[in-house]
Amino acid sequence: MFKTLKEAFQNKEIRTKIFIVLGLLVLFRLGCWIPVPGISSSVFESSVQNQTFLSLLSGITGGALSNGAILALGVSPYITAQIVVQLLSMAIPSWERLSKEGEEGRKKLNKYTKILTLILATAQAIGIVVSFGNATPESGINAGLFGGSMFLTSAVVVIVLVAGAMFTLWLGEKITETGIANGLSLLIFVGILSTAGTAIFNNIVESTSNPEKLWQLLAFVVALVIIFSMIVLMDGAERKVPVQYAKQVRGRKMYGGQSTNIPIKLMGTGVLPIIFAMSLLSFPQIIMSIFWPTSSAATWYNTYLGAGSWAYSVVVGILILFFAYFTSYMSFKPDDISRQIQSNGGFIPGIRPGKTTAEYLNRINKRITFFGACFLAFLTIVPTLIFKSIGDTGLVSAFSATGMIIVVSVALEIDKQLQAQMLMKNYKGFLK
Repeated sequence: MFKTLKEAFQNKEIRTKIFIVLGLLVLFRLGCWIPVPGISSSVFESSVQNQTFLSLLSGITGGALSNGAILALGVSPYITAQIVVQLLSMAIPSWERLSKEGEEGRKKLNKYTKILTLILATAQAIGIVVSFGNATPESGINAGLFGGSMFLTSAVVVIVLVAGAMFTLWLGEKITETGIANGLSLLIFVGILSTAGTAIFNNIVESTSNPEKLWQLLAFVVALVIIFSMIVLMDGAERKVPVQYAKQVRGRKMYGGQSTNIPIKLMGTGVLPIIFAMSLLSFPQIIMSIFWPTSSAATWYNTYLGAGSWAYSVVVGILILFFAYFTSYMSFKPDDISRQIQSNGGFIPGIRPGKTTAEYLNRINKRITFFGACFLAFLTIVPTLIFKSIGDTGLVSAFSATGMIIVVSVALEIDKQLQAQMLMKNYKGFLK
């Protein structure tokens, strides 16, 4: 990847695009530190650290949520809206037709996604105000901003948080337009690296006065390198199903006679099963922390189903397996693939075209999904236990399974995009 970056900087046009992206990323990081008027940052920070799901969101936003910054919501409303629209486009016939209408259909679906993003951002902002406004022993909302009016202060906080979420969406779109990388993925990438970098720096500072911390940090880094290597290896793993196209004579020309393959990725579902599983388990905890923070039910849930407990690990593993199959079922359509292969005169060697091909593809996809889900469950549970056994270095929350997978995926995607940009420039130079 470093070689790719070096070659990219040698091209003036690509270098200009990279500097534009870096400028937008700096703007994003500034927004992660500018506090929202009327918010108590100390209360936000302590409350976020006590809740696993909020800690995950804060890590993705680069600490913006724990800082009580204007970009505290980050890209989470848009990601949620995008997932909902994708699922609805498979369930609603009119939306499914839009997804197949090309550019115009995608524009309409993108418009619906932005509207839903605005609604979800407003709901999340109101939830944050209610949650932190009722925080004990100190409220996270400073009503002194408008002479003691809690309503006006809360309204301003909601408006600023929603505006920050939509501004983050705009930044992501501008970065995507440069062609260097997917903007929203890059914002998440930078946020995770920022959180991890801050945690590493704090541990290095602590290790100067405590030598034991230094050995813990070194052991943590070694374990991290091994886990990252596993993710890179598994991210590129795929099963290639061979497809042979028969020769066809049309007029005086002969078509077909080619061999290709259908790549089915081991981690084709990405991090969605992890996000769904953790969201489902954290949702009751968030609701109870908002309305019944001191109840016995909240205490029991945090003790027995909180992150790090054996019950939590078992339930998360089962939910990841379930959501992996669910996501795969919604995204992989063996019947459509089989029909498309047959209509183009293709077939899988040794398999009859039509229904038999669809069943064969479905059987392969189920097996691959199972192994991919097992790896995701392993990645969610085992590294956390290993990191905690090494010692409380403060890095466990900074390097979540979701964060590590996102970092690897985005880094590989950036490398591919830069290579594609340079290849296109080389073709243009050849044609001249």
